[in-house]
Amino acid sequence: TCDLLFKGNGENLPGFMIGRQLTVVFSFFLVASITGLNITPGEGENIFGVSDGAQAFLNYGFQGAVITTILASITWQLAASAFPMAFLNNPVTYILLCIALFLEWTGLSAGAWVLARLMKKATKIQYDEVYVGTPEERIANGRADKEFGDDVGHLAGGGFVGHACGSHDALDGPIRSKDALEAKVVATSSKDALDQA
Repeated sequence: TCDLLFKGNGENLPGFMIGRQLTVVFSFFLVASITGLNITPGEGENIFGVSDGAQAFLNYGFQGAVITTILASITWQLAASAFPMAFLNNPVTYILLCIALFLEWTGLSAGAWVLARLMKKATKIQYDEVYVGTPEERIANGRADKEFGDDVGHLAGGGFVGHACGSHDALDGPIRSKDALEAKVVATSSKDALDQA
């Protein structure tokens, strides 16, 4: 699952996010068509005998939106965050990933890429490093990222090697660990000290 998701230095991750959203929207429409009501209030045939105002509210289909939000979105996210290894090793997850990537591949939402680029230009969004400095600059200025304790919860297992402040897009290259960055800064500082001596 991870090999497919991060294939080519993470190229599939944004595609998965778009395909996932299309899947959720499809779920909304499916559940809305099943749970939607078309009962005219005031004719005495209200579902479960509710009042006319409650029947008018139920006719909008909000109950379907709540069901879909809970079942198709939040439940999966909570399960994935609580049990990431079990979730990633589940064959159903791999199938859903393939479906999401296929939906993105069809181009149904290709306009999202254009809109994202336009929004980036209009709002002048930049990488975190522009605002807070690169990891190397933060270390050199005595503002290194906070240390992670031995118990980092579900991030354990060597999977988390990024820094606490953010990183470039998936296509900008691999993320290096904070330890590697600190070693590079120490080596650079030692070399500079030797050059000055």
